[in-house]
Amino acid sequence: MKGLGQIMLQENAVTGSVFLIGICMGSWTMGLAALIATLTGTFVAKMLQFDNTNIGKGLYGFSAALVGVALTLMFEPSFIVWIFIIIGSALASILQHFFILKKISVFTLPFVVVTWGAVYLLNLFSPELAIFPAMESIDSTNDFAFAFRGFGQVIFQSSAIAGLLFFCAIFIHTPIAALYGLAASVIAAMLSSAFTSQYEAIQLGLFSFNAVLCAIVFAGNKISDGLWVLCSVILATTFSLLMSKFAFMQLTFPFVISAFITLQLRALFSAQSNA
Repeated sequence: MKGLGQIMLQENAVTGSVFLIGICMGSWTMGLAALIATLTGTFVAKMLQFDNTNIGKGLYGFSAALVGVALTLMFEPSFIVWIFIIIGSALASILQHFFILKKISVFTLPFVVVTWGAVYLLNLFSPELAIFPAMESIDSTNDFAFAFRGFGQVIFQSSAIAGLLFFCAIFIHTPIAALYGLAASVIAAMLSSAFTSQYEAIQLGLFSFNAVLCAIVFAGNKISDGLWVLCSVILATTFSLLMSKFAFMQLTFPFVISAFITLQLRALFSAQSNA
């Protein structure tokens, strides 16, 4: 469950359990895939004798879980897709370990790389399994629901109720991260609306979820933390808009690259202030 909680950087089993409930509300298949993928990633880490402390923190489960949910969203849950989920989860765990050893903060990059590869191969060899879900219609009278959908879309859930559950799950463990995430979801949607006419995508939280993750990473009690949150949110939204324009599969790549850049900028400013 901590592995599921780490999807949004929460080392908390209760948070992870609520995430799983939210996923199952949207799709039992996705929930099962998330659970199997998390178990697979953790099992591989155990078998390869990775550090027990990191295993206990759930660091080998979250990228694997996202692989499972992503593939069951985009493809029919056939035998070959389940094989891809298991192999992809194992690869995500191994990639995560590589970056942990190198002491490089890549967050969900293993999930992104593995899923890009899996989607390419499945579309190449089994294109008939691909699912092309239609864009949901949005009730314009309930505009603020998009802020919670930004949380839901981190784990591919478009329901505002699932997003609210995820928000509450984070609030249980790190209240300030949840509140910063909510603000980031709103800011990202406002920025996106100024540069794209994809109203439904904005309302579904598709331009907000990367910003939510950025906010969670940099949330803190200092004023400077708020500035770094804003910096990362602007970057993440920019990358989301660019990738959307060129029809490139985003996943959480805008979050990964934006968080990495912001971390480097923060380290640079910190070094200069201490000089």
